[in-house]
Amino acid sequence: MARFSSDVDILKHEPVLFGELHLPSQVRASGTGAALAGTILTASGANFEAADISAGGVVYLESADGLLDGAYEIVSVDSPTQLTVSVVRSDPADAPIAPPAADDITYRIATFNPQAEEAALQLTEYFGIQPGDPASAITVDDIMDTEVLRRASASLVISDVYALWSNGTEYEALWRKSLLYKQFFDNARQRCRLSVDLGSDGVADITHVGGAIRLVRD
Repeated sequence: MARFSSDVDILKHEPVLFGELHLPSQVRASGTGAALAGTILTASGANFEAADISAGGVVYLESADGLLDGAYEIVSVDSPTQLTVSVVRSDPADAPIAPPAADDITYRIATFNPQAEEAALQLTEYFGIQPGDPASAITVDDIMDTEVLRRASASLVISDVYALWSNGTEYEALWRKSLLYKQFFDNARQRCRLSVDLGSDGVADITHVGGAIRLVRD
């Protein structure tokens, strides 16, 4: 299933969603006794590959001495027991930034990929693209640059997660955050301009304009 945003995109806006507001049902890996040296996290009892951990994920780390306590991006999975991690970067092309070194670390890797897949379904339905619109001849692979959908996807994921935690309107502050990010999503979606290449020649044949939902032939 397509996804236009990653867990790191969520981390950049709302780190708390990987801390006390993570979704326990979506934890893919967790454990204790890990060690962090530079950007290398080693957890001897882990199997990150079997847990389907990948770059773009987020790991929450807390050391026994309390000096390390926060969420960090997963740059790569180097082996079943080792990850390269980094302080969140503005550009994924930048070199990884080492968190504080520590031992006796408790780690947790939770994901919002299911919510990102639902966001992708809603976005493709809105723009008349498969899989959201099964009858469309246009697929996600025909979009020349899906980066324009990243902000919209991340905003909808955050909105949906805060809505879950708000339990309707029982927790007003969380519900208000959900509504705020829903507005961010609507605004970002309207600003999207998708270039579609139907001929695989690198030239846009159709442009989908988010604010108007119209087709413009270049």
